[in-house]
Amino acid sequence: MTDHGNSAAEARALRVVEAILFASREPVAEEELAARIPSDADLARILARLEADYAGRGVTLARVVGKWAFRTAPDLAPSLVREVEEPRRLSRAALEVLAIIAYHQPVTRAEIEEIRGVATSRGTLDTLMETGWIRLRGRRRTPGRPVTYGTTPEFLSHFGLASIDELPGLEDLKGAGFLDGRLPRSFSVPSPSDDDALRDDEDALEDGAAT
Repeated sequence: MTDHGNSAAEARALRVVEAILFASREPVAEEELAARIPSDADLARILARLEADYAGRGVTLARVVGKWAFRTAPDLAPSLVREVEEPRRLSRAALEVLAIIAYHQPVTRAEIEEIRGVATSRGTLDTLMETGWIRLRGRRRTPGRPVTYGTTPEFLSHFGLASIDELPGLEDLKGAGFLDGRLPRSFSVPSPSDDDALRDDEDALEDGAAT
């Protein structure tokens, strides 16, 4: 009877976790899931079972930014065309700025312009802020104390990255045609980091900080 009772309790806990993940519009942290099921339930085993149950199906259970969410199976994306309002497309300049911030964060507007070799309009940064993909981190400890920018969890979630470490490396970028094969030998792609902790050359933002 005891084993049967434990089995029934775990089955219910699994259904609760499954329901929470289906109902949530955003990825759910393990701490939040654990708080909704009995303390003696094995959450890791429940998630592993759900992940196995949904493998190969129309939706799969995926770990996103350290949280869990159901996602449409990648191979089915072409079959899921919907008539929806076309989202605003980012300009080439905005994509370049976003890439620079992702790889070089924390980075200031002047540093972005130095890397791109052209001026960056405030409107471009405002657009990226509106998407929720970049954020103000702090202020650089240099004259003028410029704001530093970094990426957000929403950036990782949108692009299907579990962590910033999954950004493509130099060889990946070359293979995708984003970089010229005749690059200088000294050229390299930095190892990105989105650590929330301020660097030694950063100060905390004040309220109402401007970009």
